[in-house]
Amino acid sequence: MSTQNFNLPDVGEGLTEAEIVTWKVSPGDTVAINDVICEIETAKSLVELPSPHAGVVGELLVGEGTTVEVGSPIITFVTDAVDAAPAAPAAPAAAAEEAGGSVLVGYGTGGGATSRRRKPPERPVLSSVGVIAKPPIRKLARDLGVDLTSVTATGGGGEVTRDDVMNHAAQASVFRNIETPEWGGVREETVPAPHAAPAGIARGVAPSTASEDRTESIPVKGVRKATSSAMVQSAYSAPHVTVWKEIDASRTMELVKRLKASPDYAEIRVSPLLIMARAVIWAARRTPMVNAAWVDKEGGAEIAVRRYVNLGIAAATPRGLLVPNIKDAQDLGMKDLARALNRLTLTAREGKTTPADQQGGTITITNIGVFGMDAGTPIINPGEAGIVALGTISQKPWVVDGEVRPRWVTTVAGSFDHRVVDGDGMSRFIADVASILEEPALLVD
Repeated sequence: MSTQNFNLPDVGEGLTEAEIVTWKVSPGDTVAINDVICEIETAKSLVELPSPHAGVVGELLVGEGTTVEVGSPIITFVTDAVDAAPAAPAAPAAAAEEAGGSVLVGYGTGGGATSRRRKPPERPVLSSVGVIAKPPIRKLARDLGVDLTSVTATGGGGEVTRDDVMNHAAQASVFRNIETPEWGGVREETVPAPHAAPAGIARGVAPSTASEDRTESIPVKGVRKATSSAMVQSAYSAPHVTVWKEIDASRTMELVKRLKASPDYAEIRVSPLLIMARAVIWAARRTPMVNAAWVDKEGGAEIAVRRYVNLGIAAATPRGLLVPNIKDAQDLGMKDLARALNRLTLTAREGKTTPADQQGGTITITNIGVFGMDAGTPIINPGEAGIVALGTISQKPWVVDGEVRPRWVTTVAGSFDHRVVDGDGMSRFIADVASILEEPALLVD
């Protein structure tokens, strides 16, 4: 028997610290290699940390909510010499994806040994008799609360695939990661009125003992810390210029309505964001500089013009602002792009967005319309030259052929790095995006 310390590893993001969010084990629990022992939050994502040892948990060296540096010991294990082997090689990306969680660099996706860990909260038992689906897909369905008998299978031989489960869950749930976050169970909070002031105390001045309850201090860490740093860097290093255009999006709304009614999109969530995404990809091809980046180098700067689009979607999640992106979005048709948006938003909502999903973006969309905002001046995501904001789409009076009619109207705004994009380029780009939202049939070209 031997005691092994496990130090917080470098999760492959170039970060130096992480917060212990939740311990999944307790002292005395038996674990196998690759069993999840805790969740850690870095500046980019929430990651499940697997055990590199098989044995019994000795001591938890760090409490939940504590931020520790990479290389610091966080837990001890009591192991048999034969079991204290290195972790298994990392599983293929597809297998890790199928398992439904982030995989730490250098580790596999979990063993099947029995352990005495605390049981997770019970989920409702869902019937799946007669459904063809692999064990990881059944687990994913249980985790998402999806009844497999209600899922339309698209796999060979009638097998339910991971995409089938994800799309069904997205169709049946709220698009929470790019819409208004939930407030929680308390809808209203009442602050007690001050009592009559004792003699000698000025009216309106609260006793010193009450001041502690009037202000809440929220530590700046994790995603919030990374976001604030990135926004300051972007705002003060790239000269931002914002342009916008008000448009008649009635035909976009008609197209969205037809797609929703189409059997081909029965299991896919469709929204105006889908048309907006197609419009941005189309317009970026016509004005490549909005999809470029300013790169500082020794001896002078250069502009990197990307001939591909990794389309970022700004997502308001319970953990803070994330900007995952769809890789090579320019190669996707309408239906595949809709599926990609569904997966991106559902993954962010479930807290499963990986660092890789957030890296390499080339241009971003922020859908502020879901918050009821008409327009805005968004800050560019670092490493990019443009970000486009879609405002709320609402019925307003609009002049059509000399007559005032009710139409679906929205505002498209874009902020750009003026070092990379000149005024004519940014104006032409926003005009192109607007033209697609006004007439989506242009996408046929």
